Parts: sequence; C-alpha cells; structure tokens
Amino acid sequence: MRNSMKVAKWEIKRNMKNKTFLIGLFISPILFLVFMFIGSLFGSESEETETTQVFVHDQIGVYPALQAIVEQSGLNWEMQTTQLSETEVAAMEKSEHTAFIFIDNRALEDGVVPVYLSEEINPFFMNQVQLFSEPLHALKISELGLSEEETATVLQGISFMEAIEDNASFEESVEEAEGFGGESLERLVPGIFAGIIMLSIVFTGMAIFQSASQEKKDKIAEIILSSVTPSDLMQGKIIGYFVLGLIQVVVFLGLIFPFVLWRTDIPVIEYLFVPETLLLVSIAILSYLMFAAIFVGIGATMSDISTAGNFQGMVMMLPFLPFIMIGPVLNDPNGLVAQVGTYIPFTAPGVLIMRLTMLEEWPWIEIIISLAVILISILIFMKLAGKIFKVGILMYGKNASPGEIWKWIRA
Repeated sequence: MRNSMKVAKWEIKRNMKNKTFLIGLFISPILFLVFMFIGSLFGSESEETETTQVFVHDQIGVYPALQAIVEQSGLNWEMQTTQLSETEVAAMEKSEHTAFIFIDNRALEDGVVPVYLSEEINPFFMNQVQLFSEPLHALKISELGLSEEETATVLQGISFMEAIEDNASFEESVEEAEGFGGESLERLVPGIFAGIIMLSIVFTGMAIFQSASQEKKDKIAEIILSSVTPSDLMQGKIIGYFVLGLIQVVVFLGLIFPFVLWRTDIPVIEYLFVPETLLLVSIAILSYLMFAAIFVGIGATMSDISTAGNFQGMVMMLPFLPFIMIGPVLNDPNGLVAQVGTYIPFTAPGVLIMRLTMLEEWPWIEIIISLAVILISILIFMKLAGKIFKVGILMYGKNASPGEIWKWIRA
C-alpha cells in the first residue's frame, strides 16, 4: 500500500502540473457560470419591460390583501378582479403576459389554487405568485379552532399551480404536479450532488485509460515496474485519479454554489446535510471503483490511445449505459426497467441514484441487493484487471484482442 500511495501522489502531482488538466478543471464551471449569468441578464431585462395582467376570481374575500402584497413587493403586475369561470378561461385565447388565478374553498380545504397562464408569461411568475400564500394561511388559521387535525390542515400549505388546459380534470393535474414541492427538492438536491460527484470522478477516472496507454507508448512502464509491482501501480493509479476527480468536484461546486445561492431561495446546504446524501455519495464512489478497475485494465492492453479498436471503444462507453434507461426510470422509478437496471453492474449506480432521487419511500431490499451486486462486481473486476494489467502493461506493438485478454484472465 505504501508504494501504491507513492504512485497516487505521483499521478496527482503530474496532472496538477499539466496545463490541459488545469484548463479543463476551471473552464467547464466558468463556461457554465457565464451562460447562466447571460441567461439571467436577458431574463431580468424581460421582467422589467413587460407588465403582467393578473386577473383574480376571488370567492373568499382576500383580494384586497393580495393587492396590498403586490404594491409592497414592487412586482410589475396590473391586478384586476374577474367573474369568468375556469371553464371559460381554459377555452379562451389569452392575451400576452396574462394570468388568471381562481381562489375559492379549494385553497382552504386542499391547499391548492389553480392558475391559468398565457404562453408568453414571465417564466418566474409561478415563483412570484407564491407571495399570495401568506394571507391565505392567515385566513385558514382564523377560521380553524386549531385542533390537531385542523393544525395539520394549516401546515399543509398553499400551492399555486399552473392548470393544464386539456380534457384532464384539475384534480389529475394536481397529482402530476405534486413532485415539484419542497419535499421533492429535499430529494432532488442530494441526488444532483451525488450525480455530479459520480460523473466527475468517473470522467476523471477515464483518464486512467489514457495514462496506462501513454506509459506503454512512451516505454516508461518498464522503468516504473522496476520499483513497484504491477498491483501497486494499478492501485496507485486508481487512488490518484480518484483524488483528482474529487478535486474537480470541489472546484466545480465551489464556483457554482455561490451563484446558485445568490440566484435562488432554495436552502441547498440544508438539503445536503441529510443522511440520504451519504448513501448517494457512497454509491457514486463505488461506481468509480468499478469503472476505474475496468479502465485501468483495458488501458494496459492498448499500445496507443489513438489506435483504440472497437472493443476498447465499447468499454469507454460503459459509464453512459444508464442514460439509455433515463426515460423509463424517470417515468416509473418502480417499473420493470428501473428494477432490472438496478441489478445490472454497469447500470446499477446511475439507475439507483436516479430512482432514490425520485422515490419518496426507498425500497431498501432492492437497495441492499443492488449494493451487493456493485460490491461483488468491484471485487471481480479488480481481480480481473490485475491479471490483465500485469501482462498487458509490458506488451508493445499492438492492441490486445478480446481473445488474448481472455487467455490472460484464464492464466
């Protein structure tokens, strides 16, 4: 292990002095920030120049309070009352920058307020209209005796939700939009965080593929192996590129987080410090160990990265297999495709993170089985990679064929 750590330190220092690595380390988050900032500038300009016509159908007497909120907040809205019904509004052709809000007993009993929008409405309108929830909360509290059941009703909250203008009932649209509340964000933020970690360290780990091949091409592998064993060299590379991947994650999040906190009111830090994040990040790390073992083993079979054959090319695509299932998994996290993907070694980490991000109740039996599949896969791939690396790192002149690799594994 001591020699492995020496190799890891050497890999870290070598890459941190590499201009290509340093440029890639900072250029991605900087470009991401630039595009987000430019988009926000255009969005801000649109908000200032356009006045939103807001029509309120009030059946519970809160319109004066809503009008006062708009005046105090400085929103560029023109408030009016309307007697049009939901059916009439849904069928009519709306003017640009127009919204219709229907406030009735559903706000007090179910905590839902339907909102009908024109297509050209300000994209931030649905966030801004949440200001109206305060007077509705006050009205609910004043009308209730605050028994346990009624207190729970108050805590349910008020949701202003864009209504869907088709043949479906409004109740059906409520069910479809339930996932966009605070509880959904509590699940979404840890999932995105784990996804960023997994993609960053896996992408960085793919550099192992090129590193092993480059050392063979430059014919320095023999010199390195005169001081360490093939096993130490392989383990050192895996550890070194894991640390480089974490450095990339820290830089990316360090640049992106302040911007996200500045532009949104989401308590990202609060949502991150939950037990679920630990499990999701552990899955991401296990994903790296599995793919890193594959990359370092196959990379040792190549004489030159530029001459990679179809077999080596397919190996490079393994981390992207979960994207094939992204549609079925997001549509039905408990469906057959999602369950099958949870048990396939190459797709299990990505599919499992997606499923746990979407599900309110986690299927712990499936999680345990999936983690066992991943751990067993890591042990198997590490052992196989060790055999392949030991022979392949000293083979020059050509890329190894699948048949030759199979012979090394059986030896």
